[in-house]
Amino acid sequence: MTSISFARGAPSPDIVDVAGLSEAAVRAFETDPTGIIGYGPALGYLPLRTWLAERYGVTPEQVLVTNGSMQADAFLFDHLVTPGADVVVERPTYDRTLGRLLRSGAKVHQVTMESDGLDVAELRRLLESGVRPALAHVIPNFHNPAGVTLSEAKRRALLELAAEFEFTVFEDDPYAEIRFRGEPLPSMLSMDTTGVVVHASSFTKTVCPGVRVGYLIGPRELIGEIAAAATTTYISPGMVAQAIVHQFCVSGRLEQSIATVRAALGRRVRLLADALRQHLPEARFTEPAGGYFLWVELPEDVDARAVTQAAAARGVAVVPGSDFVIHGGEHALRLAYSAVTEDQIEEGVRRLAAAVAEVRERAGSA
Repeated sequence: MTSISFARGAPSPDIVDVAGLSEAAVRAFETDPTGIIGYGPALGYLPLRTWLAERYGVTPEQVLVTNGSMQADAFLFDHLVTPGADVVVERPTYDRTLGRLLRSGAKVHQVTMESDGLDVAELRRLLESGVRPALAHVIPNFHNPAGVTLSEAKRRALLELAAEFEFTVFEDDPYAEIRFRGEPLPSMLSMDTTGVVVHASSFTKTVCPGVRVGYLIGPRELIGEIAAAATTTYISPGMVAQAIVHQFCVSGRLEQSIATVRAALGRRVRLLADALRQHLPEARFTEPAGGYFLWVELPEDVDARAVTQAAAARGVAVVPGSDFVIHGGEHALRLAYSAVTEDQIEEGVRRLAAAVAEVRERAGSA
């Protein structure tokens, strides 16, 4: 029986531009061999930082390129979050972010996600109750795991709250380019007039996970302080990987890669949504307009963790919703459609539906 994974948020190999990366690697060594074979600055490879700065309308000194975006997240958390500090995250939120913050000793407050993103009215009530967060972590576009996008009105409201109550908005935004339909919304970084936003992204979702190139963009002083800490961690990040990514970007292959990923995942999410409607009609979900993930709410008599186990026995991997919240999520699943091929999707949902039926049958006979 072929294994089918809806668990991992990574692109399948068939949509990675291997030829473009190979060519970029050759050009990187031909163009700047001495600049990439030794240690580099803690801020990262200057040509890539300059390219990113132009893309985002900032200066290179505001850009820190790291070994993947999770390292960028870790640097920011280590800099701003102390044990006992209040931190706001969405409910649900990315499981690795949630776990790291909880392990750091932070007091984590989860704020409800709505169909258009974070409930800013609930956040205001939390702030007015006396909570003073060091930061609010937000995934604004095609949320992991919820799949929804923060509306422009809520982006403005969140920035206003951050300025009023003096906290940092951490805009964790790796999925913005993976849009299937609709028009892009302005980033909170571009809307920020008071210096409250730190933006993070990576090339994992648009190029490939193996390059391990992520970045932080924020106020120059803050980025400089984090770079100083980075120096003591790794001396410098990987110059070779960053140079390859730079060549991939400036050659135009990045835009081609984004188009390929958009087209492939747009087809996959439509197939997944259709299969769910056919085989699990009682499930509730919002079909994402982009990104990698679809959040499924099962009926209240279905335990998602039991479904996860029953699905695994059928060769299908899914992630229970309880992994993404401090409390709750017992009846939800996160399905990643990025790593499955089109011919696997319906069969995977058939097996998942059989797992749900088995769990309901066991619960009914208990």
